[in-house]
Amino acid sequence: MNPLQYAIELMYPRLCSACFSTLQVYENHICIKCNLSLPKIALHENEQVKLDKKFWGKLNIKNTYSFLQFVKNGPVQNILHKLKYKNSPELANFMGKWFGNQLLTLGFDKEIDLILAIPLHPIKQKRRGYNQADQIAEGIAEVLNIEFRTGLLIRNQFTETQTNKSRYKRFENMEGVFSITNTDEVKGKRIALVDDVLTTGATLEIAGGELIKAGCSELSILTLAAAL
Repeated sequence: MNPLQYAIELMYPRLCSACFSTLQVYENHICIKCNLSLPKIALHENEQVKLDKKFWGKLNIKNTYSFLQFVKNGPVQNILHKLKYKNSPELANFMGKWFGNQLLTLGFDKEIDLILAIPLHPIKQKRRGYNQADQIAEGIAEVLNIEFRTGLLIRNQFTETQTNKSRYKRFENMEGVFSITNTDEVKGKRIALVDDVLTTGATLEIAGGELIKAGCSELSILTLAAAL
């Protein structure tokens, strides 16, 4: 490390996005301790059923996979908060690649043709600086070597924040929000729809419903985190 870099590190130390401890030179975004201890959701049948249940009777999906378990006031919430409010595309891409490597062990790259992300309304994206779901999806797509597209699924309406709303209120708030710009690009495709966190599933249900109506042959849900 040259003297200038050393001075910068002293003045503006890089912090772990999960626990806020100072990162070592060889660490990137997440410290080794958190890398090993973050509550990961096992990508096997028992855990998958818990996630799938959120959509039973509401959305016809093939698979639901989430990487980390969301616990209020825990390290995963710290990561999600930084992704949502601190304009951190590098962190989002890093987490997406990490998740993608887990999906690769399942052979998930052979199960999908196209990766899409839950879009933000242009006004909200301008305010936030970026769409964290896009960057997570891009990281996953890069590892799986699957096409990732933006602009195919769009958000037509600016909606209030979904935080602290009941599932019914979230669903009511999302009706008619999403649309497909080119149904020919969706028809017959096995699609993975990506978001940052799965709580009630209302947003993913509405957006996924539009993809199914447009003729996608199979739909899977991928989220960086989930509340079990």
